[in-house]
Amino acid sequence: MGYTVVIPARLGASRLPEKPLADLHGRPLVVRVLERAQESGAERVLVATDHPRIQAAVEAAGGEAVLTDPGHGSGSERVAEVVECLGLPDEAVVVNLQGDEPLMPAAVIRQLAEALAADPDLPMATVSTPLHEAAELFDPHVVKVVCDRQGRALYFSRAPIPWARDAFAIDRETLPGALAFYHRHIGLYAYRAGFLRRFVAWPPSPLEALESLEQLRALWHGAPIRVIEAREVPGPGVDTPEDLARVRRLLAP
Repeated sequence: MGYTVVIPARLGASRLPEKPLADLHGRPLVVRVLERAQESGAERVLVATDHPRIQAAVEAAGGEAVLTDPGHGSGSERVAEVVECLGLPDEAVVVNLQGDEPLMPAAVIRQLAEALAADPDLPMATVSTPLHEAAELFDPHVVKVVCDRQGRALYFSRAPIPWARDAFAIDRETLPGALAFYHRHIGLYAYRAGFLRRFVAWPPSPLEALESLEQLRALWHGAPIRVIEAREVPGPGVDTPEDLARVRRLLAP
């Protein structure tokens, strides 16, 4: 099974300027992400960027990078531009691996691509991991997902879902016993190329605007999203200087 991984990487970042080029023990962050994708066995891996400096860093490491429109409002739009540049057929499987995930397990990238490829009726898939701490459930920076019995997303939210009415009326410091319902969404996506073309053409949905969660656009338009549980728990991403310091410690030789 062949699939393509596209890594959107934008130079400007309000919380961590020039984040894709941040040094991780001699390798730029974006190159570390590229390496994870290459290890997954993808047929092709590309970085989609808005800046020549990122393109140069990727190419210096032997990778492939494409300069895309700096006006894109999301990583999905940047990935979609690369899909058009490559002329991928509608049925092709494309994985969107965010450019700030240097500790994303290669096995999870492949697991996601295989899950989408196995069901030709599905347009999109993503990843979750179980929640074990009540603090994460109530943290708006931790996106939660609730699924139906077939593993398809019912809703994504920054709010604590599902709401255990009786249990939380007594105690919000511990999760209720039904832990299977509490999952954290991981922002790794796989799409069929034809669906991605339609997705980026749709206007943002009201729910997406409220939650600031792009995947809600798909649900708003009635597109099913398969959610798989990751075989390995991904390491932390990099959004802030504190995140960068943590990842440097984790990658220390």
